[in-house]
Amino acid sequence: MTAVEQRGKAVGAPVDRVDGVAKTTGTAQFSAEHAYPGLAYAVVVHSSISRGQIAAIDTAEASAIPGVLKVITHENAPPMKPAPKQSMVNLSTIVSASSVNYLQTNEIHWDGQPVAVVVAQTSDAAKEAAALVDVSYRPAESFVDFAAGVPSAPLVKGNAFIPTGGKKGDAEAALAAAAVKVEARYTTPPYNHNAIEPHSTTAVWDGDRLTVHDATQGIDWFRTHIAMRFGVPAANVRVIAPYVGGGFGGKGFVWPGTLLAVLAARAVGRPVRLTLTREGVYRTVGGRTPSVQQVALGSTVDGKLTALVHKSVARVGRTGGQSEPITSQSRHLYAAENMLLEQRAVEQDILPTSSMRAPGESIGSFALESAVDELAVSLGMDPIELRMLNEPERDPLEGKPFAHRMLREAYAEGARRFGWSARSPEPRSTKDGRWLVGTGVASAFHPLMLFSANVTVRVSADGSVLVRCAMQEMGMGSATVQAQIAADALGVPVESVRVEYGDSALPAAPLAGGSLQTASVAASVLEVCAKARASLESLAKKAGAATGSSPQEVLAKAGVPFVEAAVGSDTRFGKVAGQLKMMRRLLRDRRYVRAATGAHFCEVRVDQDTGETRVSRWTSVFDVGRVINPKTAGSQLRGGIIMGIGMALAEETLFDPRTGRIMNAGLGEYHVPVHADIPPIDVSWIGDPDPTMPLGLLGVGEVGITGVAAAVANAVFHATGKRVRDLPITLDKLVP
Repeated sequence: MTAVEQRGKAVGAPVDRVDGVAKTTGTAQFSAEHAYPGLAYAVVVHSSISRGQIAAIDTAEASAIPGVLKVITHENAPPMKPAPKQSMVNLSTIVSASSVNYLQTNEIHWDGQPVAVVVAQTSDAAKEAAALVDVSYRPAESFVDFAAGVPSAPLVKGNAFIPTGGKKGDAEAALAAAAVKVEARYTTPPYNHNAIEPHSTTAVWDGDRLTVHDATQGIDWFRTHIAMRFGVPAANVRVIAPYVGGGFGGKGFVWPGTLLAVLAARAVGRPVRLTLTREGVYRTVGGRTPSVQQVALGSTVDGKLTALVHKSVARVGRTGGQSEPITSQSRHLYAAENMLLEQRAVEQDILPTSSMRAPGESIGSFALESAVDELAVSLGMDPIELRMLNEPERDPLEGKPFAHRMLREAYAEGARRFGWSARSPEPRSTKDGRWLVGTGVASAFHPLMLFSANVTVRVSADGSVLVRCAMQEMGMGSATVQAQIAADALGVPVESVRVEYGDSALPAAPLAGGSLQTASVAASVLEVCAKARASLESLAKKAGAATGSSPQEVLAKAGVPFVEAAVGSDTRFGKVAGQLKMMRRLLRDRRYVRAATGAHFCEVRVDQDTGETRVSRWTSVFDVGRVINPKTAGSQLRGGIIMGIGMALAEETLFDPRTGRIMNAGLGEYHVPVHADIPPIDVSWIGDPDPTMPLGLLGVGEVGITGVAAAVANAVFHATGKRVRDLPITLDKLVP
């Protein structure tokens, strides 16, 4: 087969993941599985107050445990520089989770903050000793009750990446004058990260050179941050993370466990591994903010929206945190004549909040899409008909064109697959024995961005292709899809392409978050492969190779062992150039509204006596542009839906409003869905490429979770006649 004939065979094919065998046979090494001579083990001691100071700390008994090498506190810790202030000019500062400089002062800022680290020759000795560290405190008054902070929460300031509000016309006046209106308050609780791999760091110093094995979503920014905190050049730090057991945003920031592992390794002069317990993840790794949201919709009697008001309040820590763009989807989903969007956040003495899959849209869509369903009920209108009546031709807030939008097609296909036309519109009208059966829909929406990525490619005379990029692999199939893209771009079999990734020694890549990594890296892979192809074409012409020759044939004919090409540079100048390229791209992209969208269809069964709720059927159709690999894309979309079902029915972090302590810090009491909770999930996509994106692809990692909780809540209302506006939907909210 010639190169021309081979081209276009890999993209779109359900290629098996290139790391599948390593992961299923246990040969894949995660960050807690790298052995070093003299490896020591570190365990964190956590604060038991939410604000104040350490009055005294007694480490004598802990230090006496056999095998203990050192108990590190603020009294004897090696120096560490303060965290940089977050800045959009220097994007590497974004990964700074908190302004706290751990073990450098006696100040306490949240319940669970590390106050000591025990380092020992064995994990058991470190754990035993950590339990013996005796800390006394001088507590100060703390502010930890979210409900008490909601009324006085100030407006959030936006930036180039995260919109925080918007206004068109006079929405409140239009609402007052509307023929039909709904106004409701919706709440979502805090959620915690529960990736299958808890956070773990193995740190090894060699003079002023540092090697870190860490479960990180952002290798390059992570390296820059670590270098700055420990006063060494970034070139002296190597971060290795080829396998990350789930991230979802929680591993996109530098949390205290990582910093303390590096600090401990410096303190004891030997390699140190610090692996958080599941409870330790809850205490030191931020989760999703709770929210209180007010949504008001006004319409004409025939359903045309005249007013859309969406106001939200979130929470951040005093020392840092991410205030989610909760009203993001409300800017773009409906053609309301008047709009008012506001986002507020209250600062409290809690662990800094973090990004979590589809930050903002996942919880904001619950409120908006529930309110749209409520308006449909008030109008006596089918909820899909109401949505399609208000489907905009251009962005409703700013009037920009959509780069690509096929939400109408997604709803039409989803309704066909789900059998929506057979639905009775009346609540409590369908029963199956003791089960009340209901169906609901909701829209999915997630915006897209493109960052810059550095990539090199080598095409060798033996027929192999090597793509190198320090991107992250957290289970979504990053290396697999980039191998497919490179294979088609070069006209070679996908089996001949090997992708090296997950190492800061490779060309730098952006953070794996915001559904931006695949498209960002793909753009550079296409560019670098075009350069390599141009070199091959030049060689072919000089060597007199036959038209349609494969790269292997061209190199053999020319007597050249390989050709190489590169996009971007990791030099200081190259990094500046890359950031400028990214900023130009962001400015260019502001001409459009670019997003992945979708339509969720849910069926639930609710026990009329106990309130037990089961999701019994699910169909989702997405507009995510071109799908590179149906197998990995389907997995990502189903995973998002499952996570959304957990949001709807089970997940909730319980904070003590008096102390700020998390009361269910572990999977024994923080409930997530299991196999028995999830029905077969029918996932499909339109498959129409976005003309403004590399290969026409859009991200699939986050759009799947958006709208899910609303679809479940809307189905529960249809089944029971009870509208639940406060997640999760538990038995007590449904029983008579």
